[in-house]
Amino acid sequence: MASPQCCANPPTLNPACGQGKVVDSFGGIPAYVAGTEDSKAAVILISDVFGFEAPKLRKIADKVASSGYFVVVPDFFNGDPHAPGNTGKPFAEWIKEHAPEKGFEKAKPVISALKEQGVSSVGAAGYCWGAKVVADLAKTNEIQAAVMLHPSFVTVDDIKEVKSPIAILGAETDMMSPPELVKQFEQVLSSSDTGIVHFVKIFPGVSHGWTVRYDSEDAAAVKCAEEALADMTSWFDKNLK
Repeated sequence: MASPQCCANPPTLNPACGQGKVVDSFGGIPAYVAGTEDSKAAVILISDVFGFEAPKLRKIADKVASSGYFVVVPDFFNGDPHAPGNTGKPFAEWIKEHAPEKGFEKAKPVISALKEQGVSSVGAAGYCWGAKVVADLAKTNEIQAAVMLHPSFVTVDDIKEVKSPIAILGAETDMMSPPELVKQFEQVLSSSDTGIVHFVKIFPGVSHGWTVRYDSEDAAAVKCAEEALADMTSWFDKNLK
């Protein structure tokens, strides 16, 4: 079960936000896309429980696209992101309908669509819920680089199966992936006989969700979110280009 941190500071969703565009079907599902379509490198951003209409997530997509990537932010929730005020569908019920494992299956056609478009290298970054989807993708040969940001539902056993280069950005205060667990992830990757290239960083003074649900009026929070974005983009630059 997710902690209250998973649902804290919900964004005000805006279907029209972002400098890119929303397409009705990318790999069979709606998605926000940004960047040049003839790019050979693509990044899939996988949202937290609040879905693909979160303005800060789309802002991240636009910034990643400005580094030369074609970016896709799929709607893995079929227009049904978690709504904290929806008493008719509490989180425990919502997550049964939208388990990360379902996101993993939906991601495969998205990757296929990217390859049909001419993309030769694919990276995936996931926030909270989305990090579990990325962990599952990283166990396959579907992607060439992975980034997990304040992951939820990810286990040490998941990390033991990772095949692709992976970066893990954790928070000092996180009930879903406390620093102790993130350090275990790092130990597994460091001791792996397969030599998985990895980067692990725990950000001090921040809480779960800090990369996409920060207070825009808090200069320190904005700086930490920007640092995480820079780390993520740098990771993709090293492993996708």
